[in-house]
Amino acid sequence: MAKPLFAHQKQSLSMLANNKRVLDTSDPGTGKTRVEVEDFARRRRKGGGCALVLATKSLLDTAWRLDFNEFASDMGVVTAYAHNRAEAFAATADVYTTNHDAVNWLAKQPASFFKKFDTLIVDEGTAFKHHTSMRSKSLAKIVKYFPYRRILTGTPNSNGILDLWHLLFLLDDGARLGKSFYAFRAAACVPVQVGLSAKAIKWVDREGIEAVVATMIRDITIRHRFEDCVDIPENFRHAKRFKLSKKHVQAYQDMEEFRIVQIKKTKITAINAAVVANKLLQIASGAVYNDDDDYSLIDSERYQLVLDLVEERAHSIVFFQWKHQRDELVKEAERRHISYNVFDGSVKDTGRAEIIADFQAGKYQVLFAHPRTAGHGLTLIRGTATIWAGPTYNLEWFLQGLKRIHRIGQTQRTETIVVVAEETIDERVWHVLQHKDANMGMLLDCLMP
Repeated sequence: MAKPLFAHQKQSLSMLANNKRVLDTSDPGTGKTRVEVEDFARRRRKGGGCALVLATKSLLDTAWRLDFNEFASDMGVVTAYAHNRAEAFAATADVYTTNHDAVNWLAKQPASFFKKFDTLIVDEGTAFKHHTSMRSKSLAKIVKYFPYRRILTGTPNSNGILDLWHLLFLLDDGARLGKSFYAFRAAACVPVQVGLSAKAIKWVDREGIEAVVATMIRDITIRHRFEDCVDIPENFRHAKRFKLSKKHVQAYQDMEEFRIVQIKKTKITAINAAVVANKLLQIASGAVYNDDDDYSLIDSERYQLVLDLVEERAHSIVFFQWKHQRDELVKEAERRHISYNVFDGSVKDTGRAEIIADFQAGKYQVLFAHPRTAGHGLTLIRGTATIWAGPTYNLEWFLQGLKRIHRIGQTQRTETIVVVAEETIDERVWHVLQHKDANMGMLLDCLMP
């Protein structure tokens, strides 16, 4: 028998029952998926149309199929991957789940294809925040076929208020934030010169714009704060700082000052400021890529520190950003005979659910994961620590990542640790991330009921 709904989930269901277009900005871990399952199943049983669910590949079976099986087992669910897409959508079902990029294929289908649908659910909707991307344009072409539209994201403006415009446009066709992105940008932001070129412009959110936008969209927005909904131990965030070795510092300074570094027989150069910044992040991480897409190891100190942290904890998630981080972390785990698995884009669709189940069963001590693949929707509450091998500018990845362990069902104290190299670009990235978090928090606070 399914567990009863929480009070906040009942409030969300009431909102969905009275609104065809809804943006759910509730925190990760508050049970947004189940709410959508219950809402759609109620309508479908009364004769409503089918549902199209767009989500990351990692969630198609591990979240959506499982939740339908548990909370609405009478609903037939088909999962469409690239290799079986046409066959899956031709099958008889109530719910069709597929990955975000499938919209490019869906946009090519005739209007008759969509006749059986009336509900569109977009999970992790920020995948469509850039109105100029191909998949965003494709989704904009097909939303007209769905009277019921739901977009879910716990990180709606992780990079600023402009992230919201296309999400609302997909929901209400421009009724609230306007039909023109550029008009919204001119009203919501101010241009700031950031370089010598006249085109080097950065658009900065106007002071107080979060409260203004919140007022405009509140009538179709659901917002629940995780800490208000679930009684679990607090998640403690902190940085683990360390100093680079002399050899490591020299390589870092060479790139910073001369845009060139010599590592053994490999010479690595950077041609502009953006490339330099990326190279500095790589060098601070302990290794750096060359022009042949191979990498040179500078120092393994960071990887040793990360595995020290892993050894001190029963079960951890370690997020990496580059393949070289993954490879060096794996080498260090094997050297120490620490049980592990890897969850990134190299894992086949059919193997992802098994990896998650094995971690939850305690079969290995650490899961090395890339945040693009494993940062959304997964339940990994066997873990008590989320360790970032290095800081990230991507607030969405960071906040979603920590919610893999700090979510409904967790009974232990959890922590989020970010490894930061002192006196390097790591410190700047960590500062920018916290600033972004504060800005997004202002909007979300304004959306609270």
